[in-house]
Amino acid sequence: MANKAELIEAIAGAAGLSKADAKKALDAFVSVTTAELKKKDGRVSLVGFGSFSVSKREARTGRNPQTGKEIKIAAKNVVRFKAGSELSDAVK
Repeated sequence: MANKAELIEAIAGAAGLSKADAKKALDAFVSVTTAELKKKDGRVSLVGFGSFSVSKREARTGRNPQTGKEIKIAAKNVVRFKAGSELSDAVK
């Protein structure tokens, strides 16, 4: 699956939905997951599939690959995904 349109088509086929309904469902999932992760200690767990969480990445020093000059990289929050056991076993 390369992009959102292909994912919507696959969801529609697998669930017997129209593409419009599949798009609404996918958009709702993304929206609700984003809102939950924005909360303090936000986390979304789908048993067997995996869990999304937010982790703080500390500020650090990096290098500009073009010039080699040191640069400061600011601290930021990043989204993490940890695959569940069923998903991990399915892709072995």
